[in-house]
Amino acid sequence: MNLAGDWSLRDASGEYDVPMALPGDGISALLKAGRIEDPYRGRNEYATRWIAERDWTASREFDLDDPKVVLVIEGLDCVAEVRVNGQLVLCAANAFRVHRVDLSDVAREGRNRIEILFRSNPAEALARAGAQPYEIPYSKNCPIAYPNMLRKPQCDFGWDWNIALAPFGVLDGIRIEPKPRYRIGGILVSQSHKGKTARVKVSVLIEAERPLPFDWAVSLCGQTVSGHSVFADFSDRIEAELTLKNPELWWPNGQGPQTLHELTVTVGEETQTRRIGLRDLKLVLDPDRSGGGSGFKFRVNGRDIFIKGANWIPADALPSRITREATRDLLQSACDVHMNMIRVWGGGRYEPDWFYDLCDEMGLLVWQDFMFACSLYPSDDGFLDEVSEEAREVVLRLNHHAALALWCGDNELLGALLWYPETRDNRDRYLVAYDRLNRTIESALKSTQPEALWWPSSPSPGYMNFGDAWHSDASGDMHFWSVWHEGRDFDHYRDVAPRFCSEFGFQSYPSMEVIRTFAEPKDWNIAAPVFESHQKNDGGNARIAETMFRYFRFPMDFENFVWLSQVQQGLAIKTAVSHWRSLKPHCMGTLYWQLNDTWPVCSWSSLDYGGGWKLLHHMARSFFAPVLVTAVPHAGAIRLVAVNDRPEAVEVSVTAYATRMDGSARELGKGSARVAGKAVTLAEIPADSLAADEVLTYGYEGSDGTHAGDIHAPLPWKAYDLPDPGLSHKVGRDGADYVLTLTAQAMAFFVTAEASVPGRWDRAAIHLGPGREFHLRFTPQTTGATPEFTLRDLYSATYGGTK
Repeated sequence: MNLAGDWSLRDASGEYDVPMALPGDGISALLKAGRIEDPYRGRNEYATRWIAERDWTASREFDLDDPKVVLVIEGLDCVAEVRVNGQLVLCAANAFRVHRVDLSDVAREGRNRIEILFRSNPAEALARAGAQPYEIPYSKNCPIAYPNMLRKPQCDFGWDWNIALAPFGVLDGIRIEPKPRYRIGGILVSQSHKGKTARVKVSVLIEAERPLPFDWAVSLCGQTVSGHSVFADFSDRIEAELTLKNPELWWPNGQGPQTLHELTVTVGEETQTRRIGLRDLKLVLDPDRSGGGSGFKFRVNGRDIFIKGANWIPADALPSRITREATRDLLQSACDVHMNMIRVWGGGRYEPDWFYDLCDEMGLLVWQDFMFACSLYPSDDGFLDEVSEEAREVVLRLNHHAALALWCGDNELLGALLWYPETRDNRDRYLVAYDRLNRTIESALKSTQPEALWWPSSPSPGYMNFGDAWHSDASGDMHFWSVWHEGRDFDHYRDVAPRFCSEFGFQSYPSMEVIRTFAEPKDWNIAAPVFESHQKNDGGNARIAETMFRYFRFPMDFENFVWLSQVQQGLAIKTAVSHWRSLKPHCMGTLYWQLNDTWPVCSWSSLDYGGGWKLLHHMARSFFAPVLVTAVPHAGAIRLVAVNDRPEAVEVSVTAYATRMDGSARELGKGSARVAGKAVTLAEIPADSLAADEVLTYGYEGSDGTHAGDIHAPLPWKAYDLPDPGLSHKVGRDGADYVLTLTAQAMAFFVTAEASVPGRWDRAAIHLGPGREFHLRFTPQTTGATPEFTLRDLYSATYGGTK
């Protein structure tokens, strides 16, 4: 019996009594009932924080024919008491676990009543902090105190990109099941590969009330292993091994097909299925020959894969608003720009099963953090026992997914050892506490799935190494934030050579389509209170503006300011990614911060809240392309370096030009090479070959069909006197799509088309010179209204107006 659907929600005082949909959150219920304003609009966030400060009760009735049942709640958020027919049946305090409660002694035939009392998250967190034997600092990103005391999404208490509402509710599901004599409690899948043979071991956990005999069978790829067993009290397991010859393998996006096979497990009368991909996945940490460091790379089916991707945060700040369809669109957008990995960041949540199903289907490897971020945490036995059970459950739930590449202990807890006065004054105490937590997580993982790939923290120089992975690039994974947080120029990305950079980013403003959803035109000013309330990073607006002064002439108006912020965000991340790709195989991965947004906000995301593409995401289609030629300044020259991430070698040729702003060009040089697993320099252009009014342009081709080009400006864009490019466009139709044909009379940089109706463009931020046409395709979100189109480019944004 599914208990999802209509419940009643009331606060302790009785002032509020509204319908509530579960799964879902209480804030969304109050909004739907018209009792609060949308917290995402204006400054409404601050007028709705009172909700989290109260206790709330959700209740409903249900009918039973047989009272021998079990209550199952998935994602009970967070400190809650569950009563059935007035009897307390569960006290819970972990939103990441599945709770199963035997109701046989309290349920009855006919009508039953269930109530869930949600204690105030902020009040419970504060009380638990006060009960600690010493101060345990929490993330400075959180305006609501002590999220580290509760096992719930840490960003619910606010983050430097998230609204602070501390929501409560049921995240995933609530239902009644018949009380079973036995049940399949989990399925563990492990693989080993040798040559063209895969051996798959399946371990099936059985929970039974008493010793019982069962027939069982495990089937995969046309093979079946079966048997008859007598299971012991409480828990036991079945072990089966299948040997598969020449199986169809699963590959990450861009490397091959995402073949999935159905694994079927039958025990007695119960059958469960899992979709699994057969792949041999390793984390390779080979030491350098010089002894100065060690690599960090993923090897899939014997092939070293350069990782291209981004960090994932929850799809929405309010769980009621998360849908599979919208999440699929976000993940598909990642695939569409050649990403092959996302990192599920440790301050959010373990995503539902269907999320990982989507990643399996799309070939998106998952770097999975355990849910600890940027704080220190309790290390008493009670807290660690709860963490151990949490980790064991989530590993049991997710282990079979082909996309699951790595389990990581936490996000930036090593840094937290030095961020706070308390930790700096007594580092030994906090280091010991951290080690207890980290070892608890690792032990739970390894005891559940011994062969799982484990990384202790992100960033981390390596196992049992507590060094600085924010500034040291010799080993492990790196978080490189000096450009944003320290205000360094974009060229500083070229001063480091990470083995794998799992966080780096630069902010921009959301697109105007999103800004219109939370701000009136009178608030279109980065210093306006409404706009500042949608900028959660201290000094973020000033840093965007300061950087703009450094690189560009100041834009004409607010809308151009927003657009130009996205141009410079794209340039920042392009500089980092393209340079680090040019170091392949020394560097073997880049995951920028961040893919998506939880609400409409100024942030580091490449996808707007709602899934629209910022300019960074459009630019990622080029700088994450399988075959890339990138310009690398080096010792008085500009190297044109080719990179190939395809499985097979590619012949790449490039021609370089010095191009003036009027579009006239002169050839500077050519080069070609066969490019396989290592970056290759095709040509080297002396920097003084370019006059002050010239930029380097180049076109390149590959034997795989690649045909592309790019521009490298040695000077800040503000140094160039741009002529009016005379941009014009013609509109055509191709079915439901609109096709714009663009022409220019002089160089037009970062050309972007905008439509008056929602939809998606196939390209943006392109460069266009005289004598050629460029076609942009627009797919409207809905049919009906005829869109109007405008063009924006660097000249129109900083010299004139849109066309």
